[in-house]
Amino acid sequence: MGNSLRCISQEQDPNQKKPSSVVNGNSSEKHVRRLSLIPSFRRRTLLPSLSCSGSSTSSTSKKGGIKTKKKIRERHHQEHHHDHEKDSLIQEQTLAATNILFSQTPRNSNSAPPFRRSTSVVYTQPPQAAVAASVGSVSGALTPKKSTYGYVRSSSNRQRSSTDPVLKPNQLLDKELKVEGAETKRFVLVHGGGFGAWCWYKTITLLEKHGFQVDAVDLTGSGVSSFDTNNITSLAQYVKPLLHFFDTLKPTEKVILVGHDFGGACMSYAMEMYPSKISKAIFISAAMLANAQSTLDLFNQQPDSNYDLMEQVHLFLYANGKKNPPTAVDFDRSLLRDFFFNQSPPKDVALASVSMRPIPFAPVVEKLHVSEKNYGSIRRFYIKTMEDDYAVPVSLQDAMIKSNPPEQVFNLKGSDHAPFFSRPQSLNRILVEISQLPPKKSS
Repeated sequence: MGNSLRCISQEQDPNQKKPSSVVNGNSSEKHVRRLSLIPSFRRRTLLPSLSCSGSSTSSTSKKGGIKTKKKIRERHHQEHHHDHEKDSLIQEQTLAATNILFSQTPRNSNSAPPFRRSTSVVYTQPPQAAVAASVGSVSGALTPKKSTYGYVRSSSNRQRSSTDPVLKPNQLLDKELKVEGAETKRFVLVHGGGFGAWCWYKTITLLEKHGFQVDAVDLTGSGVSSFDTNNITSLAQYVKPLLHFFDTLKPTEKVILVGHDFGGACMSYAMEMYPSKISKAIFISAAMLANAQSTLDLFNQQPDSNYDLMEQVHLFLYANGKKNPPTAVDFDRSLLRDFFFNQSPPKDVALASVSMRPIPFAPVVEKLHVSEKNYGSIRRFYIKTMEDDYAVPVSLQDAMIKSNPPEQVFNLKGSDHAPFFSRPQSLNRILVEISQLPPKKSS
């Protein structure tokens, strides 16, 4: 078998007769020169076999092969010496570039080189800018690029200054906000129709982290309440747990009341009854009703296209028979994500799908009666959920704001109907910002 293995060059065909040029040894020399371009480690493995690949019958070809090997070793040595000189030149150029780079950075400074900053990083404002921002409007709609926390939107058209701090990941999110100037440090959260206190778990965590005391109430027939929603016959009965909470407050204690969805009508009921115990009222995509208006009246103002979608999601329950009015409204679980939670994490959608309960129908059709003396004396703020809210679309929120104007409106972009799931950090910042607003001076 060893006799059958031969090194064959590309110019040779084993079935063809050898041309006359093979006999004189020139073919062997030409073959080795072509393979001299192969790296040295391949030369060491191939050359022993190549020495016998040409004409091995003449002593002249052997002498030519030995001379050729010597020339290859000399050439390899020259190439190695040339590569060493090239590497030295590259090292010198690298050191020179490094000296130029660090010469632009002040000594004894921890600042980074003046590269253009990324659009994905947010930096804090200088102290002067933060003070200037704090005296301006806190409305997200009026001053979208400023905030009382000293945050500023990142920009790709300004180079970082040597005085700009270098932030670590999540540093802004973990930064504790100062709440010493807040009128009250207690929040009360009211869930929307079908929800429960469970939906506020992210908001509770974030607010408590910043030093607030937070209470989330389960309305009658919601959350852990065992009451049958089909047996709720009035708005007062539905909000009874919230009213009981206000009865337990100290006489001089005030809270910031927050409501979502149908919880807006519930908190309005409490605002009329306990105006002295509520510092501020915050409506989050919530039913902010005018006097003598019901929640059903409000939702009947929606366009027909959105109304059709609402009919598909909501399922009426008739505990007293279909000849009588509905007693509650349940949800088609297969449409919850598209209608309520199209921007929320899957785990929160799963939580809602197993936790949501029917909405009592009687409180939805009951007209709310509020007065300017009580309800009107409380400072109101509205947080608008923007394009992705199909439960309470922007057009309906604008209609409520126009007919019953609050003190200030905040736009929460990128949120669905449940910002406590889809945009918890942004919602938390707005809530804390509103809490820091100083009390209005009495005229």
